[in-house]
Amino acid sequence: MMSLAQFVQAIVLPLLGLAVLLCVARIVRGPDLANRVISFDLLSSLGIAVLATYAMVTQQPALLDVGLVLALVTFMGTVAFAHYLERQP
Repeated sequence: MMSLAQFVQAIVLPLLGLAVLLCVARIVRGPDLANRVISFDLLSSLGIAVLATYAMVTQQPALLDVGLVLALVTFMGTVAFAHYLERQP
């Protein structure tokens, strides 16, 4: 029987890696700036998910604080980009 940490390492982390690759492909091929901004926001969310799963596997809850700060900074960046895109003619 698989423990939870083994399940995360075997299933969840590779799926998050695949999602990161697809997100980077959307950033590179995005047809406009709005799609790239959304993809960058998703990429940072995936980074937070990777941090959270790594914190769970290694049992280091201090990494969750890093994820929280990253989420706050990402939110502010997304709001700034949305404001910039709204002001464009």
